[in-house]
Amino acid sequence: MIAENLKKIKSTIPANVTLVAVSKTKPNEAILEAYEAGQRVFGENKVQDLVAKSESLPKDIQWHMIGHLQTNKVKLIAPFVSLVHGVDSMKLLKEINKRAAQNERVIDCLLQIHIAKEETKFGFDASEAQEVLCKYSEFTNIRIVGLMGMATNTSEESQVQKEFSGLKDLATNLRTETYKLQIISMGMSGDYKLAIEEGSTMVRVGSAIFGSRK
Repeated sequence: MIAENLKKIKSTIPANVTLVAVSKTKPNEAILEAYEAGQRVFGENKVQDLVAKSESLPKDIQWHMIGHLQTNKVKLIAPFVSLVHGVDSMKLLKEINKRAAQNERVIDCLLQIHIAKEETKFGFDASEAQEVLCKYSEFTNIRIVGLMGMATNTSEESQVQKEFSGLKDLATNLRTETYKLQIISMGMSGDYKLAIEEGSTMVRVGSAIFGSRK
């Protein structure tokens, strides 16, 4: 079932869009089924799960940290994480840079932008993102490669479309030779097709691959 779901979803995603299989709460057996079907990029939202799975699953998996990341847990994933999606503060950025340096790595990061109406979601606003990028040269062990945003949880498609479009426009406006911001991470199981239409280059799909979470 997982392999079939994966094949179906990949058939709807253009070649320039990266599919992150959101494997949070899923057992290793489910991840291995997706892996054997060709998937190599997986996303987890809890540090302890990410560490445990990285230690026991194939080493060529690219692990993405997609959840809210606390600064005191950065050290646990710094040795291996491929991409941190939710960088939502300067404090966190500094910690990732510090821990990356200790591991002699450069860690790719996405700035999380607050695009939703809900106050519960994290992220920078447009002016704060600009300030962060202006200080980019201070960090030698991180690479800001794009933006990430989570749309409002609503059935109003026009609202979601507006938020996705706004994130795409912001990435275009912030893009320079120094920070190319090639990745726009937006869209999940329920709205990834709309996100791609609005310019997403990375989608995070969980339940549509692995089935609903219990």
